[in-house]
Amino acid sequence: MRGSCWWLNRRTEQRFRLLAISTVKSVKIKLLLFCCVALTLLAFSTSASTYLLWNNQIPPLRRFPDSRKGYSIVMNTWKRYDLLKQSIKHYSSCPRLESVHIVWSEPDPPSDVLLKFLRHVVKSKSKDGRQVKLKFDINKEDSLNNRFKEIKDLETDAVFSIDDDVIFPCSSVEFAFDVWQSAPDTMVGFVPRVHWVDSLKGVSNKFRYGGWWSVWWTGTYSMVLSKAAFFHKKYFILYTNEMPSSIREYVTKNRNCEDIAMSFLVANATGAPPIWVKGKIFEIGSTGISSLGGHSEKRTECVNRFAAVYGRMPLVYTSVKAVDSRNIWFW
Repeated sequence: MRGSCWWLNRRTEQRFRLLAISTVKSVKIKLLLFCCVALTLLAFSTSASTYLLWNNQIPPLRRFPDSRKGYSIVMNTWKRYDLLKQSIKHYSSCPRLESVHIVWSEPDPPSDVLLKFLRHVVKSKSKDGRQVKLKFDINKEDSLNNRFKEIKDLETDAVFSIDDDVIFPCSSVEFAFDVWQSAPDTMVGFVPRVHWVDSLKGVSNKFRYGGWWSVWWTGTYSMVLSKAAFFHKKYFILYTNEMPSSIREYVTKNRNCEDIAMSFLVANATGAPPIWVKGKIFEIGSTGISSLGGHSEKRTECVNRFAAVYGRMPLVYTSVKAVDSRNIWFW
């Protein structure tokens, strides 16, 4: 009798054990399936978010009350008409854009065909009863300094300096404009860079230029490039009339570093660092001067030359990054 009871208890215990193991396995499988589905939905939502950002279909964000004062785009271009058309077509639909100024330094004026196309695009893309103004700022001399010449009829304080081969979603541009409004004397941009004391030289007044990977590795930057940055229009006047002329001459001669020169100018005037805004960048061009050999060395030479002209290093380090947390899950 005892043996029979022992055998029944043994079988009952084994059944419960198998049932428990089966239940645990079932839970693990369901949990794994749930994680896979969740990751799939997250990946899909991220892709969809990127697509919507490009096409400007996300819900509007809260804006500062003074919508009368928007911003002006100053776009540098050089014989890349397809890129120019694509960029103007995109940015013309940004909500608070007031005007577009195209910096034209080519020997021949813009063609009637190009003018007609761009005017039509700007008119058709303007929203909410506003009309974005399109103007060409014609320059006789071909110089990178032209992008920072004073614009007499510029109606906004805020300038968004942009190259013709980079596109940011309007939502990112509008957020950067909000950030700039909180600190209108500084530069606010999407492309950070950094300078370092050159320890190999054994002195404290020699520096090296650090590109994106230096910023990514250290989380520190001291410049935002003017290929995609907001700043106050007063810096056009300072760049042309107050900045040491030897820097402008160097930029014209070497066809490089006008963006570094502007970073030096603003930092010297404010004693403050720039602000890096996180944003999704779409590069629609194929080549530029940054792709040429010896680019980093040339930029290093610019940093050292400009620091010598100022008699000190005005650039200020920072690790602050502005992130629009309303459009992302993790920040």
